[in-house]
Amino acid sequence: MSMPLPLDILYFLIALAILISVHEFGHFWVARLVGVKVLCFSIGFGRALLRYQRNPDTTEYVLAAIPLGGYVKMLDEREEEVPAHQVDQAFNRQVLWKRFAIVAAGPAFNFLFAILAYWAVFMAGESGLRAVVASVEPDSIAAQAGFREGDALVRVGDRDAPIWERVVFALMVEQRSGQDLRVTVRDASGREQERWIDAERLAALPEDASVLEGLGLRPQKPRFPAIIGKLIRGEPAAQAGLAVGDRILSADGDPIRDWDHWVETVQASPGQALRVAIERDGEPLTIALTPRAAEKDGATVGRIGAEVLVERVQVRYGPVEALVAALVKTGDLSYLTVRVIGRMLVGQASLENLSGPITIAKAAGQTATIGFDSFLKFLAVVSISLGVLNLLPIPILDGGHLLYFVIEWIKGSPLSEAAQLQGQKLGIVMLAALMGLAFYLDLSRIFG
Repeated sequence: MSMPLPLDILYFLIALAILISVHEFGHFWVARLVGVKVLCFSIGFGRALLRYQRNPDTTEYVLAAIPLGGYVKMLDEREEEVPAHQVDQAFNRQVLWKRFAIVAAGPAFNFLFAILAYWAVFMAGESGLRAVVASVEPDSIAAQAGFREGDALVRVGDRDAPIWERVVFALMVEQRSGQDLRVTVRDASGREQERWIDAERLAALPEDASVLEGLGLRPQKPRFPAIIGKLIRGEPAAQAGLAVGDRILSADGDPIRDWDHWVETVQASPGQALRVAIERDGEPLTIALTPRAAEKDGATVGRIGAEVLVERVQVRYGPVEALVAALVKTGDLSYLTVRVIGRMLVGQASLENLSGPITIAKAAGQTATIGFDSFLKFLAVVSISLGVLNLLPIPILDGGHLLYFVIEWIKGSPLSEAAQLQGQKLGIVMLAALMGLAFYLDLSRIFG
């Protein structure tokens, strides 16, 4: 992994601005709805870069210098003296359900944003490679389940899965269900059949894209000509001057047959300069290209940051179907996020699942480069992560405040200010430790 580029950072800041605005607007909107006076709505912390306030009695809107969060400041007697005629608008004077709703609204709006984002993606059409099985490993889980070459996957459980991206996601969601998994396929003769995957063996597989390899399923990959379809900024292919649409003709004088041959050539040449002959707009060109070294399955391989030009299947839904699919997707991702956090806490999942701002910035830039739909899906995933993170029962986060409200409801009175203050201190330490760990993992990915 390399450091983020300026455009990556720009898209990262755009993503932060959108998601922080969504979260804080949830608090703001519900507070106004239940009659609480909002003094300030800020995107970012620290020194104010921009301010707007219509008059002294209205909300002040602020864009601040540190874009790693935001806040909604409400009228509250615990923070400042409140005029007698405004006491009924103070947050601390509201009944418990109103305070609970205001605090819960931030994470709720993160989930709502994800639903709307996926709804838009599913209506516009989600593209991917058709989920057709090329081969099945002998004696594998898939072989024992009855999968055959040429099977086209239709559904995994009750989830539509006509493309491989959806297949992998559905398998990950179902891994811990504790029940044998039904997979509906259309066999080579065109008939729909059911294959059943053993629950225990599925649960033992990694919770990532390698679940397919663990099952023993090899996706069908049509032979594509060696034509550049996409480039990742900052990677060797883009830096060397390759462009979308370029056809790779040869490398160091050896003819390139197809894209798979080109991938093999690149992977076999980490850190080695290649003299690559290409065809661009009918004209021959020669460029120098040095694949960067990367780790794959314990071996060092070459990578250049380029994808093949692929004709993809597009799955599109109507408005109602798309909304149902968006609700299911958001629910599934929320469940997966909670499950991974829980497994990390008990040591059953690697801390490598954590991503810090550097990794997220790289992902923001790469998805934005691929297309608006990919960037929108990235925003949805991060928005769900923020929603789940903020609901953790850690003092200083929304979940910590909600925990205080639950305790207040049970005991009939609020926690003492001293107890809440100690909780805030503990929350700051926990959050700082978590952010420090995320930064450390980011830097370790860059520097090995």
